[in-house]
Amino acid sequence: MPQPILIILHQEHSTPGRVGHALRQLGYELDVRRPRFGDALPDTMRDHAAAVMFGGPMSANDNDDYIRREIDWIAVPLKDDKPFLGICLGAQMCARALGGRVFAHPDGHVEAGYYPIRPTAAGLAVVDPWPEQVYQWHREGFDLPRGAELLAEGDTFAVQAFRYGKSYALQFHPDVTHATIFRWTTRGHARLSMPGAKPRATHFTDREVYDFSARAWLGDFLERWLGRDAA
Repeated sequence: MPQPILIILHQEHSTPGRVGHALRQLGYELDVRRPRFGDALPDTMRDHAAAVMFGGPMSANDNDDYIRREIDWIAVPLKDDKPFLGICLGAQMCARALGGRVFAHPDGHVEAGYYPIRPTAAGLAVVDPWPEQVYQWHREGFDLPRGAELLAEGDTFAVQAFRYGKSYALQFHPDVTHATIFRWTTRGHARLSMPGAKPRATHFTDREVYDFSARAWLGDFLERWLGRDAA
């Protein structure tokens, strides 16, 4: 049996969604931790194959103790040379840990719904093809940290994915399920009135078009990220 994968969540009832399901399908057990609610994070990655840090409604710029602790903790998989994956907030925390800037759009725009994404040559070397559009739910973006490799670009927030050694950061949400989108667009409906957000109905009609390619991409990506694909 492979070592478990550390899963870092930020809300009491959050789940790892499609990412968690895909990792279980690959044969991994999941070690779920919620530092915001008192769970400790390990001092080393000796007992874990990899770590995934998920999203949440908070900001990587917040001054809460658990936010600062999580950002500092990213040094652990970096030091131990173990795969790390940050998704949305987790990606922003990774950017901060690497010295990058996390910021709101200068015109107040958000991404909420499906938006085009453009892989770079480096991104295509990781996975080919990428989805034409991916699901987004965020108000902030990040700069490309020094020493990181840009994997994908977008229009509203330019940096959509990067790699730094075995660490990857994805601004978008490959983890979402239909239920996730229903929940976010219901509880977070106020965000849909912000500049740049897509109408609620479009989230579901676009999902019918783009979800198949996103699901296929995720499986290929996770295998490459975990070093299980020799290509």
